[in-house]
Amino acid sequence: MINSLRGMNDILDNDSIRFEYFISNSSKIAKKFGFTFIQTPHLEESALFKRSVGESSDIVGKEMYQFIDKGNNDVCLRPEGTAGVVRAFIQKKLDRSKGVNKFFYYGSMFRYERPQKGRLRSFNQFGCESFGLSNMYEDANMIMLIKEILDFFKITFVIKLNSLGCKECMPKYKSSLVEYLSKFKTTLCDDCQRRVVTNPIRVLDCKNSNCQSLFGNSPKITYSLCDECNSDFEKLKSILDNNGVIYEIDPNLVRGLDYYSKTAFEFISSNIGSQNAIAGGGRYDRLVEFLDGRATPAIGFAIGVERLLELIDMPDIKRDGYYFGAMDEDAIDLINSLGNRKRAQDRVVIEYEAKKLKAHLKNADRANVQYCVIIGEEELLKNSVWVKNLDSKEEKLINIEQL
Repeated sequence: MINSLRGMNDILDNDSIRFEYFISNSSKIAKKFGFTFIQTPHLEESALFKRSVGESSDIVGKEMYQFIDKGNNDVCLRPEGTAGVVRAFIQKKLDRSKGVNKFFYYGSMFRYERPQKGRLRSFNQFGCESFGLSNMYEDANMIMLIKEILDFFKITFVIKLNSLGCKECMPKYKSSLVEYLSKFKTTLCDDCQRRVVTNPIRVLDCKNSNCQSLFGNSPKITYSLCDECNSDFEKLKSILDNNGVIYEIDPNLVRGLDYYSKTAFEFISSNIGSQNAIAGGGRYDRLVEFLDGRATPAIGFAIGVERLLELIDMPDIKRDGYYFGAMDEDAIDLINSLGNRKRAQDRVVIEYEAKKLKAHLKNADRANVQYCVIIGEEELLKNSVWVKNLDSKEEKLINIEQL
């Protein structure tokens, strides 16, 4: 027997119902906020993520599914969604329009990391990306969009908020952070010792408890912001306050990808174990330019779908549609024809083998239909069908034309 690869799970049965329910309703909410759907390929050039996510990141350094294809191209399975959307934005020359473009997406991402609860090697994200707006109203809009999605599914959360500064204030902050970290160089974990050289602020994202204990008195970026970044951060907080959005300032919050600047946020749930971040994002005003497009302000977020599925309380699913079945071999052609005609108006499940009534009723119940329509020997003779309403339990014989 061939099993699925480690960390790559199937979505079926109750999980598939929850998955469809989540994607359908999240998409509706994103459309309410002015976003349109985009789908990008699962396979991209490796250079796209090296230049956007950053070669210093764990994703590029350790986790990408990267290989040389038959055309001698260096490609990889996408480890995250934003870079592909930005690539499409530039490729379609939307960066030259100077307009506002808003996209939402969902689909599989791939990272080769140790599988654990809430962290798989093949996982799904739902995300939104907004291009062309630099004011803090759009940052607040993104946070409120995630909040509306999570509120819809009755998922409790805490919002963590920070500012990562810009190209003016970030270099100074990095220098002060490196100076502070140099005191603990030998006690930092191997990853943090590497990050001090490649991208110092990433050490603040380390999950090692010993490292975290050392960062309590480290310099905070929120105290090093330039006037523009500080003004923007204060404006963002004011907008959220005016809209009744409760949040916590976390000066150690950084994003795991190199392209973020200014606003950074995470939504945390206490109900899913150690991997407790269920959504996150921020502003990336320079990424379009990094990928050879025209400078365009942008902000986005992603939600880890699998982490949310177990938190979603599904509403009662009402029965709908019809089940068509035959009790006699001679009735199969007729039941199939009637079922296909009815399908033009309603949801219809057709059984193509003759079965006993008890088996048909069991199948109809499993399919969650409202009506079970059966033709047996007696019904054939009378040019009729037997119909049972599985909600009211009412049953009757009616003429085929009435059906």
